[in-house]
Amino acid sequence: MSFFSLSLIAAVALLGPLLALQAKWHLPVVLGQLLAGIVIGRTGFSLVDPADPTFTLMADVGFALIMFVAGTHVPVRDQRIRTALGSGAIRAGVAAALAVAVGIGTALAFATGHAPLYIVLLASSSAALVLPIVDSLRLGGPGVLTMTAQVAIADIACIVALPLVVDPPNAGRAALGALAVTACAVVLFFVLRSLERSGTRARLHEVSEERKFALELRIQLMLLFALAGLAVFGHVSIMLAGFSFGLVVAAVGEPRRLAHQLFAVSDGFLGPLFFVWLGASLNLRDLGTHPQMILLGLCLGIGAILVHVAMRVLGQPLPLGVLSASQLGVPVAAATIGTQLQLLHPGEAAALILGALITIGASAVAGSRAAGLFGVAHLAQPKGL
Repeated sequence: MSFFSLSLIAAVALLGPLLALQAKWHLPVVLGQLLAGIVIGRTGFSLVDPADPTFTLMADVGFALIMFVAGTHVPVRDQRIRTALGSGAIRAGVAAALAVAVGIGTALAFATGHAPLYIVLLASSSAALVLPIVDSLRLGGPGVLTMTAQVAIADIACIVALPLVVDPPNAGRAALGALAVTACAVVLFFVLRSLERSGTRARLHEVSEERKFALELRIQLMLLFALAGLAVFGHVSIMLAGFSFGLVVAAVGEPRRLAHQLFAVSDGFLGPLFFVWLGASLNLRDLGTHPQMILLGLCLGIGAILVHVAMRVLGQPLPLGVLSASQLGVPVAAATIGTQLQLLHPGEAAALILGALITIGASAVAGSRAAGLFGVAHLAQPKGL
């Protein structure tokens, strides 16, 4: 990894804002960044090496920050979130039930024997994708709040379930790791809430702002990286660490100055770097040598969309149903772990990623539609479908 590589990554990451610049398209910024990574990575011209340890570490830091910021955007302190959590949990549960039928059918049709893996993939949602889209398109309203809760619940549940279905022999260790991360997040909540109520945090803020120490940012990053390290040690995804700590900070209350600092660190560099790395790490060329896996990827992507769109019967607007089907971290983790342990069939890892890319493309279209229905400018006069 060199400064020239970093310069190239920063340059191609500008494709995200450039594609999102046309307001009427309502494209999420992450879409352009993923495409940029695909072009310069394994699928394209191989200008960067996603296996480079430095590149990988920086991408992991960016991913942890993305999930942390996503967690802080969940309106935990909003009283309406209690109702939204109940409805979101019901929708996530029904989607999981439908995923069982679709996952088993897909595994039987392609004779892969990976029905449990497909079930988790079909039921999953990506908070790392959905919440930035919600934020960038300024979506709001009760429907969006419920969809956010559904995505958060499905994401966390599938993050925990993935090691159980991909690597059963180490499932116990992964479960203990997830429990340890969750327990530490709960402890941090009570500690930070105590510091907030005692006025210690406010006094620290005054000193930090006056002396330009950025103490709150340093402390938050320290705690985030410690939780991420615990997650890696416990063989669970850093998604769980970042998102759970973000929820903790949201529950305690995030100072505006800290939010601005985190925005600069995450959205300004490390977040785009992660999405470029993710695109660069994909090798979609494998689909050319195993054409049947193209059909598998299509089935997984379309199946995930149908499973989540079915929530229309529970009152969820169609664009939000498609948006909630967005997948990212879980398919990538499944492909990575499955490849490392040699558990997947040739080309199957690429099929998992293709399915995720289909949901991402669909979410871009759905985001455009949702912006017209649930954007801030339209909340005063909600539209029906």
